[in-house]
Amino acid sequence: VQLQASGGGLVQAGGSLRLSCAASGSDFRINVMRWHRQAPGKPRELVASITSGGRINYANSGKGRFTISRDNAKNTVYLQMNSLEPEDTAVYYCAANVWWVTGKVGDFWGQGTLVTVSS
Repeated sequence: VQLQASGGGLVQAGGSLRLSCAASGSDFRINVMRWHRQAPGKPRELVASITSGGRINYANSGKGRFTISRDNAKNTVYLQMNSLEPEDTAVYYCAANVWWVTGKVGDFWGQGTLVTVSS
């Protein structure tokens, strides 16, 4: 399974960005899709997650500003980020918990997309 993230870039404080992450491969099903981020000098942290049934969880850092969604038919997860702050500057990673009918499971990560918020 490969995850391809896109949508990062440079934005001014108060602006918005929409990240996308598409999963590709064969015969898999996705349970939970997640967005994480890692700022310079800091550990990677969870931003938001969404299950195949649409159950959503947000970290406190993004509550009220970020919206996670997914298109199950396209195996794609999105992160709409509004009211961005310089503190949101980080590399954003998508991840997916995947399973196959054979019983095999795995956790896969995308390559990361850089979000830079200028003050």
